[in-house]
Amino acid sequence: MNKNITPIQEKMFQEMENKTIFEQAQNYSFQYLNEVFDRNIFPTEEALLNLEQFNEDIPTETGNASKVLEFLNRFGAPATMAQIGGRYYGFVNGSVVPTGLAAKLMASFWDQNTAMNVISPIASKLETVVEKWLRQLFGMPDNVVAGFVSGTSTANLCGLAAARYRLLKKQGWDINEQGLFGAPKIRIVTGKHAHSSLMKAISLMGFGKQNIEWVEVDDQGRIRPELVPELDEYTLLALQAGNVNSGAFDPFEELCEKANKAGAWVHIDGAFGLWAGAVDRLKHLTKGMEKATSWAVDGHKTLNTPYDSGIMMCADEEAIVSALHMTGGYIILSKERDPMFYTPEMSRRARIIELWATMKYLGREGIDQMVYGMHERAVQFAEALQEVEGYEVLNDIVFNQVLVKCETDELTERAIQKIQDLRECWVGGSTWMGRKVIRVSICSWATTVEDVKRSVESFEQAMREVKLGDLFGG
Repeated sequence: MNKNITPIQEKMFQEMENKTIFEQAQNYSFQYLNEVFDRNIFPTEEALLNLEQFNEDIPTETGNASKVLEFLNRFGAPATMAQIGGRYYGFVNGSVVPTGLAAKLMASFWDQNTAMNVISPIASKLETVVEKWLRQLFGMPDNVVAGFVSGTSTANLCGLAAARYRLLKKQGWDINEQGLFGAPKIRIVTGKHAHSSLMKAISLMGFGKQNIEWVEVDDQGRIRPELVPELDEYTLLALQAGNVNSGAFDPFEELCEKANKAGAWVHIDGAFGLWAGAVDRLKHLTKGMEKATSWAVDGHKTLNTPYDSGIMMCADEEAIVSALHMTGGYIILSKERDPMFYTPEMSRRARIIELWATMKYLGREGIDQMVYGMHERAVQFAEALQEVEGYEVLNDIVFNQVLVKCETDELTERAIQKIQDLRECWVGGSTWMGRKVIRVSICSWATTVEDVKRSVESFEQAMREVKLGDLFGG
């Protein structure tokens, strides 16, 4: 052994050189892909029980890399949710475009830190390119900048941070120097169906949920524009592209014009719905969204990039950079993009690589076809369920969400549990206008006509078994 290196260094140099464990991991990964589209969606009871195998104290000695991977594959892979397949409809979790997944694998080996151009020129370049692509895809002004974060929760936080900076600056208050104590008031206006991640951002920004000026929504969950109060230049108006339950879109054009005249800041939470703006047959849903000031959207939902991939966009570059400012004597600035100025993090992985690869591969036509296909499968699901006794579809299918209820809340909850137990597909529950509902979210490129047929048949079987249980007291 080289006397100048430690035993653990020697061991890991050998692992890097012989590549065996990477080939092993690749084989496990390929095996997973071969099985995931046909396997049970939720882990089996055996797989869940086997998670107990992970309960141990931290090992004392260095282990065997191959055995570590074998252990992880044996007990970890069966306990995963098969969400990249075509029959996972719980929450709004997307599948993964193969090119993006492959790019993420390459990026894992590159292991880039994206803080500054000098640390990762490739990450800096790809962020610059994708920022331009996003403006082109959504029809946004040339002054819109983008930050690439972990998800819409963080993107919402960034948008609200930029809004807070600008709205206070208008009142002569520098939040970075003077803090929140004694700061002038900012008005927050949003609809009563605003997503919980926006509520989290409002809390973290120090606005206080009790200060929100709530606006009633219509029967689809859209904010009612005629009830929006008079706005002013100290107001943050938060809208949403895609109600998390119904999929409905707020009326952006009317409200953005009203806000722009008043000098208010408009933030759009578009976690999964903003991508409708990239689809010719759906872009009417997002008409006027380009008139907002900031936007939040996920890649890992509708665009089907690997996790985690969130995007913050802002038409006020000074506000977002000032709100997320970073200084330090050791920082080396570049004439190119230094990504850390557009996100809360300094060190973060280069998630931009798989986002770029996904968009490069799909192009405008591929994105249009993939996203519209999700809408088509949602329409198919809703129409098929309307023919199944015991279920009622509650919402207009404008995008990719289907809301379903049974005769009673208790029956709805039992149907959800039975559908989940059957493991043929997986759906989640929610509440809608005071009722318990089943929420079906079509977010996977892999969902086919046959997948929907199989899933609806599972709904039918679940209802039969629930009613049999009632009949025989089971």
